[in-house]
Amino acid sequence: MDIKSGEKTKYVAKTREELFKLEAKKKSKAGHVWDRIITFLPALMGIIHLVEYYYMPNHANNANTHVYGIFIGVLTIVCLIAAIVGFFSEKIYYKFRYKAPFFTFVYLILMGYDILTLKTGTLIMPYFPWVDLVFNAAIADRAYLLDCVKNSLILLFTGYGIGVALGIITGIACGYSKKVRYWIEPFIKLLGPIPSTTWLPLVMVLMSSLFKGAVFIIALGVWFSVTIATITGITNINREFFFAAKTLGAKENQLITKIAIPSALPSILQGMTQGMSSACTSLLVAEMLGVESGLGWYITWQKSWAEFPKMYAAIVIICLVFIVVNWLLNRVKKSLLKWQEAA
Repeated sequence: MDIKSGEKTKYVAKTREELFKLEAKKKSKAGHVWDRIITFLPALMGIIHLVEYYYMPNHANNANTHVYGIFIGVLTIVCLIAAIVGFFSEKIYYKFRYKAPFFTFVYLILMGYDILTLKTGTLIMPYFPWVDLVFNAAIADRAYLLDCVKNSLILLFTGYGIGVALGIITGIACGYSKKVRYWIEPFIKLLGPIPSTTWLPLVMVLMSSLFKGAVFIIALGVWFSVTIATITGITNINREFFFAAKTLGAKENQLITKIAIPSALPSILQGMTQGMSSACTSLLVAEMLGVESGLGWYITWQKSWAEFPKMYAAIVIICLVFIVVNWLLNRVKKSLLKWQEAA
């Protein structure tokens, strides 16, 4: 059966909620009850974790505060509210029912780590601080950490923006013109297999500042990902579209702006997503080896002083920042590709 790509995308986007509804119709009463119990498992595990945190004796001279307890308590209340709201909202119920087992697993990991560090000392200090120490370290050094986050984001988006812009321009030129591709493609094949961070020692010497060198390293990795994705997107366009547009009187610049770029947009956005992963890796390496501010630099600095709680705090913040950045990128991607769902 011939299925249009737009119809297929629209169908796939709806399948999770519809799948739960279809499965619910086939389940017995006991199955429905079990599903409801599963939605309350994260809150139950949160309560068990709190009991373990406050009432299980600490190892030796280990001490804890209420900071981590408040954090777990707030998460547990949120999970409990979501489970209760699920009785009145099908949308909330299906979403939370799908994620509840994973949330329960996260609580198990946190509780297991707490037992291995704070409660039993199986994982010894200073290499494995318990979570409460990490939270308190982040709070104590919050001003410095926020400044490092700001500097890391400035460096990340400067390099990423330059890499994306140059990648789209290069990709369109190579994908649309065989002459341009003849001259540029050998350099793409040469630079592509080499990780951008390999050039870091040379770039740091040649550039007038460490910041510019780090921007170049980040932009180089992004440029390659976006260029390849753009070339792929444009070369896969049905050539009949260009012939039809020319027949209707379209000019060369209109062929690019009205046909080439919109048709290649899914591939370009995929390349931008891959480029962000490359940019994040290059960012950390550049900061650890050369740049004098940022989260990567902060991790190296704290590690050299054996301040492992602060080091782990920065690692957690890096993970959260990258999750937020990728989430925003996916939201932009989804917004720009709405036409696929409507097709």
